[in-house]
Amino acid sequence: MSDNVLELQNIIVEYDGRTVLDVPHLDIRRGEILTLLGENGSGKTTLLRLLGLLIQPRRGRVIFGGEQIDYSNVRQLLEQRRRMAAVMQEPLLCRMSVRRNVALGLRFRGLKKTDIEERVEVWLDRLQIAHLAERPASKLSGGEAQRTSLARAMALNPEIVCLDEPFAALDAPTRQTQLQEFQAVLADSGVTAVFATHDRGEAVALGDRIAVLVNGCLAQVGSTEKIFTYPETVEVARFVGVETLLPGRVTEMNNGTATVDCRELVVDTNTKCEVGDDVYVAIRSDTIHIQGAHEVETGGSFNSVSGRVTRMVPAETHYRIELDCGPLVVAVVSRTRIRELGLHIGSRVYVTFPSSAVHLIKRTSG
Repeated sequence: MSDNVLELQNIIVEYDGRTVLDVPHLDIRRGEILTLLGENGSGKTTLLRLLGLLIQPRRGRVIFGGEQIDYSNVRQLLEQRRRMAAVMQEPLLCRMSVRRNVALGLRFRGLKKTDIEERVEVWLDRLQIAHLAERPASKLSGGEAQRTSLARAMALNPEIVCLDEPFAALDAPTRQTQLQEFQAVLADSGVTAVFATHDRGEAVALGDRIAVLVNGCLAQVGSTEKIFTYPETVEVARFVGVETLLPGRVTEMNNGTATVDCRELVVDTNTKCEVGDDVYVAIRSDTIHIQGAHEVETGGSFNSVSGRVTRMVPAETHYRIELDCGPLVVAVVSRTRIRELGLHIGSRVYVTFPSSAVHLIKRTSG
């Protein structure tokens, strides 16, 4: 039996003659959590609807459980849809009690009353809403309503569950709690899940793999480490939070170390490349260190350049620091480190980053 629950091949979806989704290939593996990551309007919801067999592509094949979907076969389509469940950003609960909402899908499918009651009790307990069982859905908080929606979906024992930004409307503490509990529920149940979000933190916390969508195109698929550390395009790099992106050209290779001339800055990297390659130098802000002159790290494994602080943006535990190093370089610095260095606008510092932290993205033109 294939390890893939769902597979898409050469998919094109059009609305009014305009291509809104272009997916050359995507497989969803049994038991994994695949996160669809992209900006609003990038095609995440369209892709979820396609995976849920709610829309037909203009071109391409959708394969579910090893069987190609025939959209003209209504009976097959209905049978396949019944093997899935969905959780939306808005819980969409009916005007009835929590218990009856959780049971709703099971009643539609004609299960016996005793089977319905058994499944409902299991998921009320697992999602810690048993004490809310008789409460009207209209009296629930956002977090309670989303738990009810998830319980309703999971009670169906789906092979795959599709979730469209289910935590987007929740406050930060509730969202964090829900993420942790949801991850545990999926791990215990073994169900395959596709989770759409525009939030990088959610993607990192939840996904076994991440599929990045940019303007309706599937731009990159891979592990969290690969997507965030080795983005394949500038668009993916920017979306996953890489702020230092410098155009340059590889001028030298020496014992596995490449030298890249970025005009106002020369950078060494361990990335494989060829002399003459036109590239973007991508450096994550959390790998860039700001140091005083007396503590600057030097040597072949570190890049070091002088810079001046031009902007400081405070966040909860750190500052986002913009530095004029010739080109603009962006670093993330803890509040403690800010105090240790006495940093302020105009401070002169050394900026260092290891060669291993420099990732190169090839440019199509010079």
